[in-house]
Parts: sequence; C-alpha cells; structure tokens
Amino acid sequence: MAILEVKNIHKSFAGNEVLKGIDFSLDKGDVLVIIGSSGSGKTTLLRCLNFLERPDCGSISVDGEVLLDADDKSTLSEKEIRRNRLHFGLVFQQFNLFPQYTVIDNLTLAPKLALKDEIKRKKKEANGLPKNYRSEKHAQIEENAHSLLERVGLTEKAKAYPCELSGGQQQRVAIARALAMHPDILCFDEPTSALDPELTGEVLNVIRSLKTGNSTMIVVTHEMEFAKNVADKVIFMANGVIEESGTPQEVFENPKSEILKSFLNKAMDA
Repeated sequence: MAILEVKNIHKSFAGNEVLKGIDFSLDKGDVLVIIGSSGSGKTTLLRCLNFLERPDCGSISVDGEVLLDADDKSTLSEKEIRRNRLHFGLVFQQFNLFPQYTVIDNLTLAPKLALKDEIKRKKKEANGLPKNYRSEKHAQIEENAHSLLERVGLTEKAKAYPCELSGGQQQRVAIARALAMHPDILCFDEPTSALDPELTGEVLNVIRSLKTGNSTMIVVTHEMEFAKNVADKVIFMANGVIEESGTPQEVFENPKSEILKSFLNKAMDA
C-alpha cells in the first residue's frame, strides 16, 4: 500500500487556478523529486500537503487514512489540522528557525508542546499517569534531539543561536527539527535556493544520507544532478499539471513532451 495518495488536487487563488488536478502516489522509503519552472505550482502543492492551504477539491491519504477530502465541505478544526500536519515535516527555503532559541531548543520545542497536549489528553482518559512520565519523556526528547544533531553533523552547535550559524548549518538544523517530530513524509521546498554552491553541497549531502535511512521524502528542487542521483521518481510540473513523470532515467534521458525538453535544456545550461 502507498504511504501517500494524492488524488485530483485543485487549488485556485482569486480565480487563478494554480493546481489543475494533481494525482500521484508515493511508497514508503521512496524519494519523489518535483521539478518545474517558477509558477508551475510546486510550492502550492507542498503547502496543500502540509495543510497550510486547503485544496478546492481532491483528497490526501496517508497510510490508508483519508486526511482530507476537499469535496466534503465541512471545515477541519484546528485540532484536526494540527494532527494531520504531524504526518508531514516541512523544510522551508528560508530555514524559519526561531532566532530567540538555541539550536537544541529549536529541535525540542515542538515535541515538548506535543507532549503537553498528550499529557492533557491522557489525564482526561485515565486516572493519572505513571510517576515521572513528563520528566522521562522530556529526557527522551532531548536525547533524540542530540542524536539528530549528530546525524546532520552539528553536535557542537547545540547551544548556539541561529545567528551564529552559516546558512547551510541553519538549513541542516531545520532538517533535524523536521525529523524531531517523526513525520511519515519529509518535504523540502527548494532547500538550497538561499545558499551559495558550497553550502548547497552540505545540505544535499544530508538529504542523501536520509535516503539511506529509508526516510520517505518529497523534494522540490532546481538541482538537476541531485534529482537524477537521489530520486526514485521524478514529477515535472508545468502550468499547474503534472506534465510528465517517471524514473529519473525516463524523465531526464528520454523526455517526451516538448515543454520538458525545453525546461531540461535551460536547466542544464544554467
């Protein structure tokens, strides 16, 4: 069974149809890379998947559970939206770290808030919690955060603030922060677009390392060599639709549409 199924996603803004019926599925452990020119709908698609935008129609299912059926016009509550977002981790172009918190605090903030909600819920459901439950869970969250920092090569930066890090280091912290919530699917929206070539390499290396750990990922990127080497499946978007999709070999070495051929010629010459 596919871990992610996206069916007939449409999204318009002020009468401008940005997504015009997007369909795809993703298996657990696979890396999907989405390419396409600016304005093709790539970021809007990621925002719909992460419940930052609500599609006008279509459905999103994770691991067989329908998280959203936009044809059902009932409004999702904030609680339901927060629960649905837990299935996805999103790494933005501009890092979006909290500048007032240290690196380790950036990683532990969301898990600790989730734990607080969990404790409230369990107190309502039962006659109390095991002794030291909160402190033990806090210790696990801290341990996991330090493990993730080691995974992205930033163990020594745990007590640093974002302003003390390079752009590449900040993006690696952002990746670790997304992983801290144990998402089913990790999404990247042009994760290297704000970085110079040297720093781009270190971030892409971290993403490559996640593939070996069987993380399921969706990566929107303009890095064609990275897409060819890392993707299990590639989607090329143009004008709000999936113009072409397939394996990296099919998309990059045997493109069928003239739009994709033109895009690749320009991308390779850049």
